[in-house]
Amino acid sequence: MVEVRAHSRFTDFDIDLFKSGKHYRLYEKFGSHVITLGGVEGTYFAVWAPSAKSVSVIGDFNFWTENEHQLFVRWDSSGIWEGFIAGVKHGATYKYKIHSSHNDRVTEKADPYARRYEHPPRTASVVYDYQPKWNDHKWMKSRKKNNALDAPISVYEVHLGSWKRKIEEDRSLSYHELSLDLVAYAKEMQFTHIEFMPVMEFPYDPSWGYQITGYFAPTARFGYPEEFQELVNACHNAGLGVILDWVPSHFPEDAHGLGYFDGTHLYEHPDKKRGYHPDWKSLIFNYGRNEVKSFLISNALFWLDHYHIDGLRVDAVASMLFLDYSREEGEWEPNGYGGRENLEAIAFLKEMNEAVYLNYPDTQTIAEESTSFPMVSTPTSEGGLGFGMKWMMGWMHDTLEYFKKEPIYRCHHQDDLTFSMTYAFTENFMLPLSHDEVVYGKSTILGRMPGDEWQKFANLRVLFSYMFTHPGAKLMMMGSEFGQHEEWDFNRSLDWHLTQYAPHQGIQELVKDLNQLYKNEKALYEKQFSSDGFEWISYEDHQNSVISYIRKGRKSHLVVVCHMTPVARDHYRIGLPTNKKYKLLFNSDDSKYGGSNFKVKKSLTPQEKEWQNRKQSVALQLPPLGVLVYGIS
Repeated sequence: MVEVRAHSRFTDFDIDLFKSGKHYRLYEKFGSHVITLGGVEGTYFAVWAPSAKSVSVIGDFNFWTENEHQLFVRWDSSGIWEGFIAGVKHGATYKYKIHSSHNDRVTEKADPYARRYEHPPRTASVVYDYQPKWNDHKWMKSRKKNNALDAPISVYEVHLGSWKRKIEEDRSLSYHELSLDLVAYAKEMQFTHIEFMPVMEFPYDPSWGYQITGYFAPTARFGYPEEFQELVNACHNAGLGVILDWVPSHFPEDAHGLGYFDGTHLYEHPDKKRGYHPDWKSLIFNYGRNEVKSFLISNALFWLDHYHIDGLRVDAVASMLFLDYSREEGEWEPNGYGGRENLEAIAFLKEMNEAVYLNYPDTQTIAEESTSFPMVSTPTSEGGLGFGMKWMMGWMHDTLEYFKKEPIYRCHHQDDLTFSMTYAFTENFMLPLSHDEVVYGKSTILGRMPGDEWQKFANLRVLFSYMFTHPGAKLMMMGSEFGQHEEWDFNRSLDWHLTQYAPHQGIQELVKDLNQLYKNEKALYEKQFSSDGFEWISYEDHQNSVISYIRKGRKSHLVVVCHMTPVARDHYRIGLPTNKKYKLLFNSDDSKYGGSNFKVKKSLTPQEKEWQNRKQSVALQLPPLGVLVYGIS
């Protein structure tokens, strides 16, 4: 039998930081690390289990037998168990067998800090000795500019398991295959960023990755950690940023996961009213426990550090902010001041954002937050939560509700469409058409559009054109960019065969050109989060269902006209901000997109005729269900 030798990677300062909730690099200390000690190669293990009376490492190297390799508990009341086991090398599988001193409960747990896990449904951790090799220096040097709030940010949301599948082998693409196919496609479509739905290891495919058990490991479903690194590297070399969905809001009760880790409520809040999520049947982190806070913030920084990730989209922030989220009366208790806010979670989110922006100021954090909680994307120094951006859920809901309506009724609902501009600059908003909008019987984005086939596609063209000319960053779920017919199914590929048909090709070409327009025209992004970047021409023409507005950059501006009915309009007059000539930059009704190719003016010469409180105006031809964008010629 090989004895466990006493060894530690922790200094007294590490312990002080950990216990005070201020250690943000715990992945360098905890977990399994291949080292050489006294000339002998082996693995150092460290795990936090303060209520344990014994912790053994069990694995394929000892036939999963406990007591053979028992760890030592530190003397400093930190609750850390650690030790060096000779001969345990890269690739060994293991778990921790923990006997609790609290209630004699025995647990077998995967390592919370493991860099790799077995392929599900197997659940063991894997000793993994790997240091990424990068050649993305050009991207890393320039990403501050690419990720800036005054840069174009158009995000392609992807579920790796179902973007495209090898039909003949009935499997998803690997990280390596995605680094070729997905990266080339996103680049061709002119997106600026790809957002991966959770890639951290998770046990249950129907959770889409949102029930995480391995917070420091890319899922083994698609390959090895170095292959995930290859995917990120390929994105960067193609000029694409990478955003990860990150889930600090809840975790599953699976026996090998974080729940009841040492026989007690270690990671989750002990009060069920605050520690259990009724919607997702999952556990909620104890944000007031310093060691848990260090775990989560270390995890956020790990992905930015180890895998060069450019941003974190934080899932279900609303569920973290409010104690009564999805709870009935009697199922929650107010905070110490009598309010519904979760003060510990709020403090955690602020600290997380501060740590991210202090250590990686050229990245972004993005909140999925659906309430009117104030200053989500305001710096903590000004009293905000400190996120870089927030999803504009109100815009998404109101806009999709408007576009579902038959055009004949839209004149009665135009305020639903224009309402977003009353609060558009209260946060740094990202406009999402996300995965949640194409599942659960909601239909696809195309499926929501009314009318015959031509009108459905025309409405979709108008929706996307309105989205890309509306202030804010953009996000589009995979499949929407070519007009996916069927709802998204995590277990099957997108319907790529549709792209051989002209209407779907037209939508694909439209999205590509909208992305290019967004990147080319500074007026669409330089002031996308500032009220200085937007001005109405008219939002009051309910009768004709037309809205028109100006998008403004530092030195340029665009005129946008959106027509929401299938009846073409001749001699439609709008006021213009200058008497300079304008040229047509974009027409969603162009035949190359599947439009009617209704003849519109390619250039505008303003007339000295007052209209809509402006000194000059022009008469336009408005195509049916079309959006026109003009810029100074």
